[in-house]
Amino acid sequence: MTRPDYGQPAMLKFLVLLTIASGMGLQTWMILFNNFAVDVAGLNGQQIGVIGSVREIPGLLALLVVYVLLVVSEHRLAALSVIVIGVGSIVTGFLPSYAGLIVSTLIISFGFHYFETTNQSLTLQYFDIHTSPLIFGRLKSLTSAVNIAMGVTVFVLGQFLDYQTIFIIIGGAVAVIGGWGLLQNPSSSDIVPQRQRMVLRRKYFLFYFLTCMAGARRQIFIAFSVFLLVKEFDCSVTQIAALFVLNNLINYFVSPLIGRAIIRFGERKVLSLEYGSLIAVFLGYAWADSVWVVMGLYVVDHILFSFAMAIRTYFQKVADPRDVAPSMAVGFTMNHIAAVVMPVIGGALWMIDYTIPFVAGAVMSGISLLAVQWIRTPVAAQQQKNPA
Repeated sequence: MTRPDYGQPAMLKFLVLLTIASGMGLQTWMILFNNFAVDVAGLNGQQIGVIGSVREIPGLLALLVVYVLLVVSEHRLAALSVIVIGVGSIVTGFLPSYAGLIVSTLIISFGFHYFETTNQSLTLQYFDIHTSPLIFGRLKSLTSAVNIAMGVTVFVLGQFLDYQTIFIIIGGAVAVIGGWGLLQNPSSSDIVPQRQRMVLRRKYFLFYFLTCMAGARRQIFIAFSVFLLVKEFDCSVTQIAALFVLNNLINYFVSPLIGRAIIRFGERKVLSLEYGSLIAVFLGYAWADSVWVVMGLYVVDHILFSFAMAIRTYFQKVADPRDVAPSMAVGFTMNHIAAVVMPVIGGALWMIDYTIPFVAGAVMSGISLLAVQWIRTPVAAQQQKNPA
């Protein structure tokens, strides 16, 4: 089998290296955060929920990317965002308190959300509908490989160094790679110019809705799944790091397959499988009484995250090419409308009964499962008329 020709090698290299840096910073933060918050800062479930909501405020403000792009090119904004992720990681180790973690979380979150907005936009602009699912799958697989490396790194460094030193080492490396990105110019004059204003269109309603629901589901996972393992099952930082390594090893191989599945089966079938499976996963979180079962559900849950790339490829098939950059920014804001309030509400409900946030996740997955049945794309229509 010949290797696929992805085209746009300069942009692909640029996105690959910045994806590596972003993954390094974010994965280190995710591995250490819950244990750092509980063991050093002494936070409870309600405070974790509030920080979870604060973390999503930059995502809610992602639509401002449209206006930032009036003065900064999209690829340079991506590089600057990675530098901010590195700075956020460094700052985290110096602020071991509730207020301090709110500040450091905001910093790293601005970097992550603005990088993801530009990363997704550049991928959809520079690669066509037959290639973008493969690129998304490849970048997701690469992120998993980086996550494995960081899981091993944190596992080893955790035996010898304190939290602060680990945050400084990894954050510094991330900032250096971001600095490299600032010196690059992978852009091409052949790409369709993007509208330099916010875009809201009725025909994109399903994209907005699915993106919003995905944000709510994502927050339940991020804010409470690992916290469930730490708080209810007393998992240590080394156990969480080992789980992350196993989780990402599986995703390294699975993510490219999901990209190929989107091309072969279409977005509607792929997303139906995701949301149908999520119903079972969230109900399992709520009522499983075995740490091994919950760890298994966490791995399955993370695999299903990769399916969300189908929402973006669906948009690419129905959208005006000039709407990609502003719509990715608006989409990220839609993704975080529910995400901002969900962790706070979920944290309050956790204090009543920790199963409630997970049951809510199952209900939202059911609603999303119904919504994706309305997906129709030009490619899907052609396949229906001319079945293989």
